[in-house]
Amino acid sequence: MPRPLLFLLLILSSITAASPEPDPDPCAGRRIHIRRLPARFNTDLLGHCGTAFPLADHPSATPSCASLANHGLGPRTHNRTRSWYRTDARLLEPFFHRRLLDHPCIVDDPSLADAVFLPYYAALDALPFVLEPSMLNYSGVHGVPLAQFLAGDSPHILARRHGHDHFLVLAGPAWDYSQPPDTDPRLWGTTSLLHRPEFENFTFLTLESRAWPWQEHAVPHPTSFHPSSLTRLRSWTARARRSRRPTLMLYAGTVSKLSRPNIRGSILAECANRTADVCTLVDCSGACTLDPIRYMRPMLRAKFCLQPPGDTPTRRSTFDAVVAGCVPVFFENASARSQYGWHLPAGRYDEFSVTIPKDAVVLGGVQIVETLAAVPEEEVTRMRERLLELAPRVVYRRHGSSAEEMGMDAVNIAVEGVLRRIRRRVRTLEDGRPDDLYSLDDDDHI
Repeated sequence: MPRPLLFLLLILSSITAASPEPDPDPCAGRRIHIRRLPARFNTDLLGHCGTAFPLADHPSATPSCASLANHGLGPRTHNRTRSWYRTDARLLEPFFHRRLLDHPCIVDDPSLADAVFLPYYAALDALPFVLEPSMLNYSGVHGVPLAQFLAGDSPHILARRHGHDHFLVLAGPAWDYSQPPDTDPRLWGTTSLLHRPEFENFTFLTLESRAWPWQEHAVPHPTSFHPSSLTRLRSWTARARRSRRPTLMLYAGTVSKLSRPNIRGSILAECANRTADVCTLVDCSGACTLDPIRYMRPMLRAKFCLQPPGDTPTRRSTFDAVVAGCVPVFFENASARSQYGWHLPAGRYDEFSVTIPKDAVVLGGVQIVETLAAVPEEEVTRMRERLLELAPRVVYRRHGSSAEEMGMDAVNIAVEGVLRRIRRRVRTLEDGRPDDLYSLDDDDHI
């Protein structure tokens, strides 16, 4: 071989050897297509905020249409804040939709997508069935128009994976959408959306999931804290960390007398004759959730925040307590431990919370005050520190803020969990093991 040619080959080989490996594709397995739905399934529903579909339940609450401000975060609690809003949890769907638009791996071509997001505002679409008496008997058809649209418009998107790659958000507990369609008489306040056979392969992100349906997964209730920067996030957690906490325990919720023995009644009975340094009650019978000052200031002064189940096991107050650094006290696993595995480590609740079985309190005579007073102060401090480390994971940061700067928040973690679940499901189908779909263990972990 001529020497010049040999020399050229040596140069080329050295360049090839020195070339770095190409960076892995950050969107591999994470591409999302946002399905274009007619406005009647989402944005048109927002137009009824002040008339037929009120979002506020109390005369002193934020006016219905004001709740739509800031893409569903609601109005600011005061003019100078950039982190605190009067957030109505029932607007999680438009807020989640807005946040998905910022996802770095959005694709216009559904054939390239690993997952398909349906921006359907289901909780708002359900309002006529749960608020208008004349519509009660039709609550079994909730979701039928959406099913018809998906079947008729670009049906190949749904048919490609039979809906196993589709997901959507429900701004409420799954129980509110799980009434069997043949129930007669119809039950007030619920629809049959989750019983629609057309949706049986979809993944639903709900504020509270049931124990058995494999297609549901719970995401944190939104609090009023939506920081727009890492500086604001750190400033708040620093405040929660240094806050003086003279009160042993706090309960924020309904404080009216209950007609039968239960855990809430036991809490009220214990607090009835206690001084404020032992137990603080915050009456949230009205519009408490839209007025965070009413409960966040007391939470910052309390060591423990009690989280008894109510109509359903979970509570928004749990996540308010996490943000405040107030150690949550649970009375059953369904209140959080068995719900939010993507966001909070199910096997490590003892590191940041206390569990007192409700039957031990209601029937066994266990005193909550005595149990909590026996926890060493250094243990309370350690639990609070772990709680504040986890707080960014359950916060819904403000849209437009940087994920690279602030890290994973509640939306990021939920989306990554959905993508993980869909990848496993699709892989099972592609491997010819459809029966294994129903035996797949959940991938709860952090």
